[in-house]
Amino acid sequence: MTTSFMVDDLTVYRIIEREGVSLPARDMFPDLTPELLVENRSWMHPTALTSEDILILCCQSYVVRTPHHTILIDTCIGNDKQLPQYPTWHMQTSDSYMRGLAVHGLTVGDIDYVVCTHLHIDHVGWNTRLENGRWIPTFPNARYLFTKQEYDYWSAENDKERRNSFMESVLPIVEANRADLVSNTHQLGDHVRFLPTPGHTPDHVAICLGRGHDHVVILGDLMHSPLQMRYPDISPYFEHDKAQSNASRRDLLTRYCETSTLCCTIHFPSPSVGRIKHWGDGFRLETN
Repeated sequence: MTTSFMVDDLTVYRIIEREGVSLPARDMFPDLTPELLVENRSWMHPTALTSEDILILCCQSYVVRTPHHTILIDTCIGNDKQLPQYPTWHMQTSDSYMRGLAVHGLTVGDIDYVVCTHLHIDHVGWNTRLENGRWIPTFPNARYLFTKQEYDYWSAENDKERRNSFMESVLPIVEANRADLVSNTHQLGDHVRFLPTPGHTPDHVAICLGRGHDHVVILGDLMHSPLQMRYPDISPYFEHDKAQSNASRRDLLTRYCETSTLCCTIHFPSPSVGRIKHWGDGFRLETN
């Protein structure tokens, strides 16, 4: 399984925390009819769908080396996090993430920037680690980039009702003075650009990489399953704004379809990376 590749003057590494069965397809996608599921079983099984119609999903980060920086994009679930609503993630104690970094010769000290596409629990977890009862930044030399609108939204939500992931994985970064709150069109040097893709959360962004051209785009949670490429108007049940999410997804797919830009997904099953092609009225990810 390929977990690294080079494009122009970029090197990209996949850091896989976990991959396997997730939710029943029709539970995750309420608009997915039984007929549509039957129609798509043949190409989704066995890579993206089990014979029992359970989705197979990945949870991963990407590390990008540019000529100037080493950047980690999204940080998965993390260890020791209080997530009782997700029993398989709750109080996880796994070395898979750190082993994933080590496979590529990376340590936590090598990361210059951590970029979060949004602040859901499975994209911020390794922002912090537990040490002597305190949450401290996992990546001690990194600046952490959150969009201000995204941060402000979740900060307000946390004020209404405590959110463990915010308290454990986001707020400690701010309190340690390691966070930069930026706009949703932020640029980091000449290789990294934020692309607004709201809907999944209020200020979700995709991350475009490359000097002078979008050689790579990292999608965050703009899509969770290859099914959403073929049918961009199918959204999971947990979208903040379903109509906006559908529009953002279709806009990005159209933008990069039939181009040389490599599309890096967070939750698609392996190999997770490919180029966007037309497929009837929808799209597909060509991974070969």
